[in-house]
Amino acid sequence: MQIFIIEYLISFLKRIRNYSLDKLVIILAHFILLRSRVFYEKYELIEDAEIKVFSQNGEDGIIDYIVQKLNLKKPSFVEIGVGDYSESNTRLLYEMYYGNGLIIDKNKDLKKKISQNLNLWKGTLKVVEAQVSAQNINSLLEANMSFSVDLFSIDIDGIDYWVVNELAKKISKVFIVEYNPVFGSESEVSVPNIDNFSRDKYHYSNLCYGASLKAYVRLMDQKGYYLLGVNRLRNNAFFINKDYPKSTYFPKIKEISNLELTNSNFSESRDEFKKLNYLSGNNKIKAIIDCEIINLKNQKNKKIKIRNLKEN
Repeated sequence: MQIFIIEYLISFLKRIRNYSLDKLVIILAHFILLRSRVFYEKYELIEDAEIKVFSQNGEDGIIDYIVQKLNLKKPSFVEIGVGDYSESNTRLLYEMYYGNGLIIDKNKDLKKKISQNLNLWKGTLKVVEAQVSAQNINSLLEANMSFSVDLFSIDIDGIDYWVVNELAKKISKVFIVEYNPVFGSESEVSVPNIDNFSRDKYHYSNLCYGASLKAYVRLMDQKGYYLLGVNRLRNNAFFINKDYPKSTYFPKIKEISNLELTNSNFSESRDEFKKLNYLSGNNKIKAIIDCEIINLKNQKNKKIKIRNLKEN
């Protein structure tokens, strides 16, 4: 109950958007994480560690859990898709450790917006304003990343799969990627690799974006990672470099089925007039049944409509 109250207070203080109050948020975050670390050895699912400070959901707590278990003293990071950095997976890492970081987003005047509520001088945080694609990701990293990466996170609501596909193997110790639970537990699919992909323009429902969890599990296995778990909302997957075996670092974390890992109840669907209509269950996939995706199964990489998946 005490932790819940502190999380609520943090949420309230963040809405005020005051630099001095942000300092209080960090103090409260330190307190709540220290209280939570007492239980880290007991957790059987990484979602048990969820705490929301600057992340969209509870990723802050999961990241702290993983950082502690891997004994990362000053975690370095890359995050692609950060908005104005008020809600992101790595903001708390920077605020707590002031290590090396690189954040990339297409948000206009990105550095100006971030510098208004963040001490950029306390660490080495490179801010790059750019639209990331499969074609430019490696050149962006080569030009702006001068450190080895502990944690890599990507959430660009679109062609994430194709960007990740271009990355070097074992580029980091921890890798976080957003997946689309609407695609279900068995499909290995992604939206096509389209230049300047826009989630809301590709399909009015806002539901046809990204890639399925199963597609990422296969791809990340090839990249040298294993799936540790997902967040409670069921849209962010956490992968660990195979150099850090699960049996050694996370022996108590249980494996659960893809069906459970994609059992998501959140609803952000929209109708033809762009209004939220809160579709649930099978109505989500029915809304995008004629959406074109790439079937990645057996490396066919064939573009088909979702309604024809079972035939391919």
